[in-house]
Amino acid sequence: MIKFDDVSKIYGKKAAVDHISFEVKEGEFFVLIGPSGCGKTTTLKMINRLIPLSSGYIYFKGHPISNYKLDEMRWDIGYVLQQIALFPHMTVRDNIAQVPMMKKWKTNMIDDKINRLLDMVGLPHEQFRNRYPSELSGGQQQRIGVIRALAADPPVILMDEPFSALDPISREKLQDDLLALQSEINKTIIFVTHDINEAFKLGDRVCLMNQGRIEQIGTPKEFIETPNNDFVQSFIGNASIERTAAECAVDLPYDARFPSVAARTSVSELYQLLAEHEQLNVVDKDYIGAMTRSSVFEMLGKGGKI
Repeated sequence: MIKFDDVSKIYGKKAAVDHISFEVKEGEFFVLIGPSGCGKTTTLKMINRLIPLSSGYIYFKGHPISNYKLDEMRWDIGYVLQQIALFPHMTVRDNIAQVPMMKKWKTNMIDDKINRLLDMVGLPHEQFRNRYPSELSGGQQQRIGVIRALAADPPVILMDEPFSALDPISREKLQDDLLALQSEINKTIIFVTHDINEAFKLGDRVCLMNQGRIEQIGTPKEFIETPNNDFVQSFIGNASIERTAAECAVDLPYDARFPSVAARTSVSELYQLLAEHEQLNVVDKDYIGAMTRSSVFEMLGKGGKI
């Protein structure tokens, strides 16, 4: 979906991004992380051409990004900022509708899409579509920012530290909401954060940068078990992986007597269901296995956070 081929960004004599190459697969949640000044936000902004690259190539859907008209490419790439910047004089509905209106969608199609997205992020459309930004909490405004980026159904979403300004409780809730939303919409998401626990919770794969270069790309499990070098080990520190239902699934037949749960649901969210049922059916579009109390205890023995 998105490919970096030997990409650099030079300011004067300093390389903010220094000959990096990687590929983000379609439907992947890919997290860029690293210390301040490592080049992660510059890397993100080069994708939708907010910052021009100095050398190398970035490909979007198999073609160099320079081949696309700028406005059309940005319609296909949603963008969520830390400072969400909702238009204060517009209702929630009108804030979300801007790109679909530019693409000349029919009004009823726009309204159906907005209602569905609001409901998906826990903001009932009857209550929220006609409110103004000043009538929303910080967490609610951030949800609107996320679904505004999704309104025109772009295949790719860029997210630049979208939750970093929120309190810890709101931040964790939004992380959970984003994972639940991604399980339904299956977009390609590139997410910038400085928080290793957030990166491990959200990312299918994580890219750790330092001084404009890539130190390691891998799954959270690979970072924990096989850090590339001392810098990687130091950066991840004592971070642990929050185990998911998929990791606890074992090969048992589907049993309709028991509830089904999404594969990426954290085990900590399923304690009550596990106390009430002998097994839980784990699904990721299709059935992948059953989660039982004994499979959870077995996973506990392998480490990680449950």
